[in-house]
Amino acid sequence: MKGLTELPLGTRVVVRYRVEGGFTDALGPLRERDATTCTVETKRGLVVVPLDAVVAAKPVPPPPGKTARTARRNL
Repeated sequence: MKGLTELPLGTRVVVRYRVEGGFTDALGPLRERDATTCTVETKRGLVVVPLDAVVAAKPVPPPPGKTARTARRNL
């Protein structure tokens, strides 16, 4: 996917890719990239995605920060 290969490392991305039985997404910073794969650091760890399995990818903004209401709820 051309756009994904041009994004700077560290960019927060969402990558949709094919897996057996359907599709799945990887969301997080783009950590590595070579001619055949890209690596996204998700909440569950590093996910290595074959570029030929990618069907869509785009940069996304950072997650929203905690609000005062959220902080109080977590006390």
